Amino acid sequence: MEVINSRLISWASILDDKTREQALTTATLPIIYPHLALMPDAHLGLGATVGSVIPTLGAVIPAAVGVDIGCGMIAVRTQYAVKDLPKDRKTLREGIEHAIPLSAGHYNHRISATAAPRIDQLRRMAATARFDPGQYAANWTLQLGSLGSGNHFIEVCADEADTVWLFLHSGSRGVGNKLAQRHIGEARSMSRSRHIALPHPDLAYLEEGTPEFDRYIRELRWAQHFALLNREEMMDRVVQQFESWTGGSVREAERINCHHNFTAKEHHYGKSVWVSRKGAIRAEAGDPGLIPGSMGTASYVVVGLGNRRSLNSSPHGAGREYSRNAAQKIFTLAELKAAMQGIEFRPSKAFIDEIPAAYKPIDQVMRDSADLVKIRHKLRQLVNVKGD
Repeated sequence: MEVINSRLISWASILDDKTREQALTTATLPIIYPHLALMPDAHLGLGATVGSVIPTLGAVIPAAVGVDIGCGMIAVRTQYAVKDLPKDRKTLREGIEHAIPLSAGHYNHRISATAAPRIDQLRRMAATARFDPGQYAANWTLQLGSLGSGNHFIEVCADEADTVWLFLHSGSRGVGNKLAQRHIGEARSMSRSRHIALPHPDLAYLEEGTPEFDRYIRELRWAQHFALLNREEMMDRVVQQFESWTGGSVREAERINCHHNFTAKEHHYGKSVWVSRKGAIRAEAGDPGLIPGSMGTASYVVVGLGNRRSLNSSPHGAGREYSRNAAQKIFTLAELKAAMQGIEFRPSKAFIDEIPAAYKPIDQVMRDSADLVKIRHKLRQLVNVKGD
């Protein structure tokens, strides 16, 4: 842990100059209290750094939450051991790919029986929040239970005892993105109209006590819940495909579902603040958490240690070292295949930017996190599913 200055503390042993400068810029905002916390996976983001914990007094920065509101992880620990699984893992991968829409812009063609009650719950929540999600995405109901692309994934993994876990990463999909973009634009407009001097336009914030702030928080909470239910819906489908593949029922020994792009009102250093975790999970003492590595590397099941200086937070993953464009130019499909040796996946040039070498080493990130979380399980991948 490094105290960069009184307003910025970093847990990142790997930190490039541009990311450091971006975090320093964000930390100069007068609404930051008590300080910004950089997680070990910190890397350059839109306006605010990915892998940062940003506490604000009386205001929220929509871009500090990001456009994938509520993005996060879910995992299920099964009763199965690796030795109990069928040898043909391709069948399972293809079953999952058929059951869950993958890639940006892809969605369900109908509302499934498991999705229907979740959609009803979201409709009621939207009515309470006094808005229509259809204004952002007319097909939002069909987006529930879809994965997306980029670093989102579905995996079958095994821990150190060879116990099998089902693991996936996704967020609030197109409806969350459109909702976020609307409020990021609103914050910029308000900052201009009030002549608020900002070091970067994407650090524009909405102030408590305004109708714009209230509307954002209501809709943000809806999008966060959409993301949580989206993961639940997909996990139920993964379980179904796993059961069909194995020919037996899954007894869930444990299910963990946690956000890593969200805002919540919390109490820190004697004051009530809005804590925006952009690529970070809440890690209060005893909190269960999930920290995925990059494609082909280890992931971790953790429990929070409640580190006060980190504002009870921890990293959300490995963190990029190369941008997507740079990774596509530097690495090859042959190198990706070599990195994925022994893991069932669909080889595609579209996934080159997700190669492990484009990310920080997850084991280093976890060493940097030793005072933030305790490791419960280290998972290795058996099957990987991604969208183009």
